[in-house]
Amino acid sequence: MTTDNKPVLVQAGRLAGFIDRSLQAAGLPAADAAKVAGLMTEADLQGSDGHGVIRLPQYVKRIRAGGINTRPDMRVVSERPGMAVIDGDNGMGHLVVSRAVELAIDKAAASGVAWVGTRGSNHAGPASLYARMPVRHDMIGLYFAVGSANHLPPWGGIDMLLSTNPIAAGIPAGHEPPVVLDMATTVAAYGKVKSKAKRGEPMPEGWMIDREGRPLLDPTRAHEGFLLPIGGYKGYGLALIVGLLAGTLQGAAMGRDVVDFNKDHATVTNTGQAILVIDLKAFGDPAAFKTSVDRLVRDLRASERLPGVDRIWVPGEQSHARREAYARDGIPLAAELVAELRDLARQWDVAPLEAAAS
Repeated sequence: MTTDNKPVLVQAGRLAGFIDRSLQAAGLPAADAAKVAGLMTEADLQGSDGHGVIRLPQYVKRIRAGGINTRPDMRVVSERPGMAVIDGDNGMGHLVVSRAVELAIDKAAASGVAWVGTRGSNHAGPASLYARMPVRHDMIGLYFAVGSANHLPPWGGIDMLLSTNPIAAGIPAGHEPPVVLDMATTVAAYGKVKSKAKRGEPMPEGWMIDREGRPLLDPTRAHEGFLLPIGGYKGYGLALIVGLLAGTLQGAAMGRDVVDFNKDHATVTNTGQAILVIDLKAFGDPAAFKTSVDRLVRDLRASERLPGVDRIWVPGEQSHARREAYARDGIPLAAELVAELRDLARQWDVAPLEAAAS
């Protein structure tokens, strides 16, 4: 495996324009394509490169195979003052989950706390995109999702009946960046495996094992094994609980019903997600809360370090720094991915990535 492919820097506007053009060419309405393109670009901007433009070929293939509804009738199918369930009618996951977060923010403003879940959704990119949205409203966001393919067996088994089932939290701060945790319930998200394969890099030991229990380091052989849960059996238990909350509770797919969208481009996935939004104003003065968060963040950062540790990071700080750097200097994309996108642009009959942003 080679590791000498130098990344190509691409400005965010140029990347969003290419994604937008490609999604419209695949059949998405202009406004929807622009919204999805913005969220996918945001994923790459914050360094979630396993969920950004790398997923575009997969989305387009699925749309063209009829696996995603380009004109969904998204609707609320169950509702009370502090909750709702949205049926996404098999629309793009980014659109379905954005609708769920917007509704949860509105409900939390009235009720203090709101839970909105989805069914009939699709893969929606990194969990942190949606946990961060309530932060702009002085609200906390807690996000849960069922992954779009099963890569995790029950603890001690080899049948892959669970996914990476991510959790994310967005906590407002004052002068410090928001505290944003985004984690799979596996040691690594499968998107990171795909990114390693694109860059020609091996996986670290501890990400995956094969069906004989041996370390699996070659990401191009990922189909021969499965991901490992965080914390051993505790991660397996957490993946199960997240799946029950994000999938089963809303009537979405879970367990053996999950469709592997990496291999099957036509079957409806019925993906489930859920967002819990907490309005700071319901608990006190948001400014006081954010001041306390700032103080805690600074205490953590200034705490005594182990030998050889240069800095203590708080969740969300590194993605915040990447967002600033990539917005200024360009988003680094693997050279192999850029070449693939150039070839696909010709197939799709759209202006290539190198074209000026629209």
